[in-house]
Amino acid sequence: MQDVASLVAQAREGRPRAVARLISLVEGASPQLREVMAALAPLTGGAYVVGLTGSPGVGKSTSTSALVTAYRKQGKRVGVLAVDPSSPFSGGALLGDRVRMSEHASDPGVYIRSMATRGHLGGLAWAAPQAIRVLDAAGCDVVLVETVGVGQSEVEIASQADTSMVLLAPGMGDGIQAAKAGILEIGDVYVVNKADRDGADATARELNHMLGLGEAREAGDWRPPIVKTVAARGEGVDEVVEALEKHRAWMEERGVLQQRRLARAEREVETIAVTALRERIGDLHGDRRLGALAERIVAGDLDPYRAADELVAGLTAS
Repeated sequence: MQDVASLVAQAREGRPRAVARLISLVEGASPQLREVMAALAPLTGGAYVVGLTGSPGVGKSTSTSALVTAYRKQGKRVGVLAVDPSSPFSGGALLGDRVRMSEHASDPGVYIRSMATRGHLGGLAWAAPQAIRVLDAAGCDVVLVETVGVGQSEVEIASQADTSMVLLAPGMGDGIQAAKAGILEIGDVYVVNKADRDGADATARELNHMLGLGEAREAGDWRPPIVKTVAARGEGVDEVVEALEKHRAWMEERGVLQQRRLARAEREVETIAVTALRERIGDLHGDRRLGALAERIVAGDLDPYRAADELVAGLTAS
């Protein structure tokens, strides 16, 4: 058993090994998870969470690394969660984004962690919300969450980040695919990376046009900016940071940041509660209560919906 209080104290001091152990307890759904979350709760709320998403190949890892460099120049501590697809054999992460961010490996002001999705849809690992909380409590000023390449419904990062940044690249059909994928609905800041390639200006124009066709905005509403970058050379990255900070300031001024964090907490509580109920229902296989309800359904004395209501009522009462 880990000494949770000691681990939390060491994480607050910036010791990467303690942070790693806390996230491992989260990922492994340790019996000490509740103790960890209780210890972290009073220490959270200070980190600005930025989600980076986009199709495979747009340069998410390179852009993340460039943002780390920019924020470190400002003297900020940065945490990175790089969520990779899972190996179907080992369950581990396949891509290993830490390799691509190796220039920051020796920086004590940066903590980088790869997490496997382990089959969880939505572009995020199931443990990501708790891992974000660990980095927040560990004193990170900014937490960058880089997701796996998104598909048509895999836009979950919008529900976990304060600001969602969507990356596109010229020549990859992103402008057309974005409308289908729902990405235009989640982005707070759009970045056309690899802007030194042919078609970058056309991609930005098309994206701007499609954003203009979206929902009507009133005066004072946030209009997502479009920034062109060449992340591999660090070009345009300062402009991205400026756009992110402007969005943060806009949210704080209008109370949107608090609303997003409240909604995030609600979803997290709901997820934990539903997971607990599923586990309890899973334990019912072969239970006489479930068998009795099934017999009444087959006999025509009860419909499945009323049976489910009775089962839930029994579970919550016990």
